Amino acid sequence: MTQVRTRFSPSPTGSLHLGGAHTALFNWLYSRHHGGVFILRIEDTDKERSKEKYVEEILEALTWLGLNWDEGPYRQSQRLPIYREYVKRLVEEGHAYYCDCSPEDLEIRRQAALARGEKPRYDRRCRNRGLPPGPNTAVRFKTPETGTTYWHDLIKGYIAFDNQELDDLVIMRADGIPTYNLAVVVDDITMKITHIIRGDDHISNTPRQILIYQALQAEMPFFAHMPLILGKDRTKLSKRHGALPVLAYRDRGILPQALNNFLARLGWSHGDQEIFSLAELIRYFDLDHVGKAPGIFDEEKLLWLNSHYIKETPPAELARLLLPFLARLGVTNPDMDYVARVAATLNKRSKTLVEMAEAARFYFFDPRPYEEKGAKQFLTPAFLPLLEEAARRLEDMPELSEDSLTAMLKGICEDRGCKLLDLAQCLRMALTGKTVSPSLTELMPVLGKEECLRRINNALDYIRG
Repeated sequence: MTQVRTRFSPSPTGSLHLGGAHTALFNWLYSRHHGGVFILRIEDTDKERSKEKYVEEILEALTWLGLNWDEGPYRQSQRLPIYREYVKRLVEEGHAYYCDCSPEDLEIRRQAALARGEKPRYDRRCRNRGLPPGPNTAVRFKTPETGTTYWHDLIKGYIAFDNQELDDLVIMRADGIPTYNLAVVVDDITMKITHIIRGDDHISNTPRQILIYQALQAEMPFFAHMPLILGKDRTKLSKRHGALPVLAYRDRGILPQALNNFLARLGWSHGDQEIFSLAELIRYFDLDHVGKAPGIFDEEKLLWLNSHYIKETPPAELARLLLPFLARLGVTNPDMDYVARVAATLNKRSKTLVEMAEAARFYFFDPRPYEEKGAKQFLTPAFLPLLEEAARRLEDMPELSEDSLTAMLKGICEDRGCKLLDLAQCLRMALTGKTVSPSLTELMPVLGKEECLRRINNALDYIRG
């Protein structure tokens, strides 16, 4: 079997969004599943809209997702002589021709066609004029006027187009820049792409590209058109559905494993399994189980997956991932062992790294000012004896462990005749400034005896004052 070669070919006219990442992931998984080659190609022939900052963003996003490429990134802007050679060949072999119709003239004729109730396509005026190349001449492909162009799509099945519905598309503009349909065919031929896996919004381009392959007598790749991602209202995914650029998900504290898992399950399935490691995705992924229906974007499911992967990440690794989010809060150069211990108390409670960093704030900063509602309820004179007793007993403890702290809290409740919940909330307010936090037996060993005593004494001063 010929080695599988897939490609991802974004245009750097904007950031990489979920749809592009979805396409990249499916191509990457298919090539990895078959032991093939994954190629990255930057389609940057649109000089006005292509920006280098978007190229950098695309590369950074793919690297963050772990979608490493084997060849490239190739840039179409550096391959213009190759496209011109292929266009020259098509003209010489009678498959293309020069056209000097101006944009203004074309628009007048399109409007006239619409007025007659016809489709506003090119009327092939220059097809048989035999024009030579010139400063204002584009090149058009000579589309067959009869017959059908068809293919067996690896996802959609049999698809056919009547050639009469296709016009003579421009394959090279007058400025010498190739158009999309010509450039991608030449790239895919010269890069020996075997499988073109892309969104089904490209289906209308496929018959035009197949005809160019046939004119060039090139081996045809397999085509597979993936379902698009839609919002819950089944309209095109957009910001109003919560969809963001890939790097924005990183900055919101989403883990790449979660986003890959989420995107893989949009349009593909493997039984009832929902959670997949990257190794499992590579092992199981194939096009046979890619559905025809659109995937539906569900942010809650993404957050659920993210919370799973946060729980599964070892504390030392989680500490490293948490650093940039702590830095936003003003925590710089923290002790990494301490951060790992902090993360271990929060990993079961956090949906994102942003949420985790915010929940960790009390570990790094004085908890004052206290949460107003909690302070009014639990930092009052009625709780003064409990806090004083806790400070005395804590002073005498040789070490803080889950067992010793549990025994201490129960002992205070038995001696003072109070409820454990009241004591715990009073201490929690003193130590964290909030009524919600990890359990006291988790957080107190992390804070340490000296810091716990300092915070309890501050709370005592607050009550007395």
